[in-house]
Amino acid sequence: MRLGWLPNAICLFRVLLIWPIVLLLVREEYLVALLLIAIAGISDGLDGFFARRFDWHTRLGSVLDPAADKLLTLFVFLTLSYLGLVPFALTVLVVVRDIVIVLGALAYQLLIEPVYGRPALVSKLNSAAQLVFVLSTISAASFGLPSQGVVLVLGAAVTFTSIISGLNYVIGRSKEAWRKIYNPVAAEN
Repeated sequence: MRLGWLPNAICLFRVLLIWPIVLLLVREEYLVALLLIAIAGISDGLDGFFARRFDWHTRLGSVLDPAADKLLTLFVFLTLSYLGLVPFALTVLVVVRDIVIVLGALAYQLLIEPVYGRPALVSKLNSAAQLVFVLSTISAASFGLPSQGVVLVLGAAVTFTSIISGLNYVIGRSKEAWRKIYNPVAAEN
């Protein structure tokens, strides 16, 4: 029995967790929200593991996985900003970066060729920084730990990696598109 559908089902499960997480945050039920965010994070690693380990890659999965991550990030950051736990400017930066990446991928897909997810190391660092920042922010609101200084440093890490990874994506995809359009033979090699 082939279970190639399993990574996509796990992604859909992660999307379904968004609404309960938002509700729990608004109700200030931080402990349960932290638990669901941790489950979402584990599910992200799990679907990637299954896709790589058993070669259960699908075109849908290559779109669904980053979409699930971006939706979760978007709603958690927006909710934390609404609650006054995250500066609105940081939320705008995180959201604008994701919008630029999604629109860039869409333009590349429509104008050049199909896009396949291959995040750069700095993008992975950004995702990790965002997750640690969100978990720390919620934990600080709930338990007073870590300190506000630690949360501030983590917010700075999110800011830095968001800017660098966004620029890395725009410059990298732009160079790639330029090569494909103006030197298609060299782009093939």
